[in-house]
Amino acid sequence: RLAAGSLEPAHAAAMVDRMVAEAGVENMLRSWLFLDNHDRVRLATALPDSVRRRLAMVLQFTLPSSPNIYYGSELGMTGGDDPDNRAPMRWDLVRDDNADLALTRHLIGLRKAHRALKIGDYRPVTARQLFAFERHTDRALDTVIVLANPGREPVTELVMPANSKLMNNFHMVDLLGSGTRVPIQYGLLEVTLPPGGILVLTPEASPGGGYSSYKRVR
Repeated sequence: RLAAGSLEPAHAAAMVDRMVAEAGVENMLRSWLFLDNHDRVRLATALPDSVRRRLAMVLQFTLPSSPNIYYGSELGMTGGDDPDNRAPMRWDLVRDDNADLALTRHLIGLRKAHRALKIGDYRPVTARQLFAFERHTDRALDTVIVLANPGREPVTELVMPANSKLMNNFHMVDLLGSGTRVPIQYGLLEVTLPPGGILVLTPEASPGGGYSSYKRVR
């Protein structure tokens, strides 16, 4: 519902925060997180808008969980109620120009490359209009901050992570390939996101290969 724009970000954040608090992050990390399966309408049918579907897929791979992909969902296979959602695999969709497949491959690579997405703890980022959270470990440079706009209008918002190790006047860079660099000013991040937009930010260790204050906390 969040990705579809029918659940307010603050409400969704409160739900996730409560789940993590009650279940414990270690249990969440071992739990499957799926967007569709053999008993549900397929993701591409539930979210035909590719922007909304992308938002849902990024959240699946960045929230504390073990992502579970139903066969064909990585290809954007459609399917309604049973038996349509159990149709044979669409091998014809396995193409390099398939955006869903490219995104899935990219997200799998992010989880493999970023420790916080595999084993990191979870905490909400203070925000009102954005769905925002942080995955973190004992190392500052592992930090990943996710900011999503599930609304129907563009949002510009100043958000406040809880990570005191993020260095002032350095940048956070987007791992989704947008090229976005967001400066950290007094522990705050200001971003503008279009409807359905999402950023997955991590600290820029040493801009241009120069000096980095993170050498003291990494």
